[in-house]
Amino acid sequence: MKAIINGRFIIPDETGRFTVEGGLALFFDEKIRAIRSAATVSAAEREELEACIDARGAYVSPGFLNVHIHGCVGADTMDDDPEAIRKMQLFQARTGVTAFLPTTMTYDFPTLGRAFRHVREAMAREEGARVLGCHMEGPFISPAKKGAQAEKNIAKADFAKIAPYQDIVKIITVAPEELHDGGQFIADCHAHGIVVSLGHTAADYATARQAIEEYGAKHITHLFNAMTGLHQRHPGVVGAALDTDANCELIVDNVHIHPAAQRIVYRLKKDHLILITDSLRACGLGDGPSELGGQKVFVKGTLATLEDGTIAGSVLCMNDGLRIFRENTGAPIEEVVTAVTKTPAKELGLYGELGSLSAGKNADITIFDDALKIQRTIVAGRDAYSA
Repeated sequence: MKAIINGRFIIPDETGRFTVEGGLALFFDEKIRAIRSAATVSAAEREELEACIDARGAYVSPGFLNVHIHGCVGADTMDDDPEAIRKMQLFQARTGVTAFLPTTMTYDFPTLGRAFRHVREAMAREEGARVLGCHMEGPFISPAKKGAQAEKNIAKADFAKIAPYQDIVKIITVAPEELHDGGQFIADCHAHGIVVSLGHTAADYATARQAIEEYGAKHITHLFNAMTGLHQRHPGVVGAALDTDANCELIVDNVHIHPAAQRIVYRLKKDHLILITDSLRACGLGDGPSELGGQKVFVKGTLATLEDGTIAGSVLCMNDGLRIFRENTGAPIEEVVTAVTKTPAKELGLYGELGSLSAGKNADITIFDDALKIQRTIVAGRDAYSA
């Protein structure tokens, strides 16, 4: 058994909302065994511990979840290399992420199948951050809003194509106007535990709202980006997202979304926010040429673009995203953390296992300071990263 003391613990209160509390001790092995007043811990109990981690006033948080990430440190989910996702697992732990969904691109199905097999292998690997499955971004999207996706690989939605991988596909991004099936594809996904997200879509407000409210596609892929925007007479997908209880992804690097837009969404959607990185293989490597989905990418600072200037994912690390979002919105740290822990865990049906510091859940824990610098990342009770 191990323990963490002298931290500011981000834990759920009696209503389930996160709050910050001091004076606690958290006991864990592969699971969180207890959280109680540090004053009740006897000297004899401390002597029996395998380790007692002094957080020295830092925040002790549930481990972060990243539900949309293509790559980092030169590796990409689409690489036909079993080491690629392993590299991502190790780097994600350095950014406070304890679990993530490697995200595929719009490719042909033989290529996607190879990527899915690598994801399945990684799900069994106990190293770095957990792999929970994958986020399938395309190929069932709109050519009009393809963004950095390859148009030649866009296809008509067909559940039979993804049925062999229903055990690993946790989220799938689709354009609802391209379905034309009365919600059947979305229903098939839901029947197999797959969250359907609206993204890379030219849908109008009515079509998007129908998909959300009637068919249950209550997730929005990188809100504002690659979709119809908010106009006073044509509210678009953004309007439908803000006008419903859909969970909205935000890439909070100040490139994809202006700080003012982040503040607006925070005020409207604070209980339905999921912060993501949408990072590509260039994340963690600095400026220079890179690649995404077989296309050349150029990185300068925080901006990554295709040759034609199209924004192509991000080079954002999760802990930096939390810091930027907190600075832009003034949101309390417990609400910022909720957007990368409780909210995505609940949506994925995993809140009984992870997403909060609660007895009985996985010991997936992130310790960070006031500047959101990661001090330690713990996955299933083991150190995945220590500064």
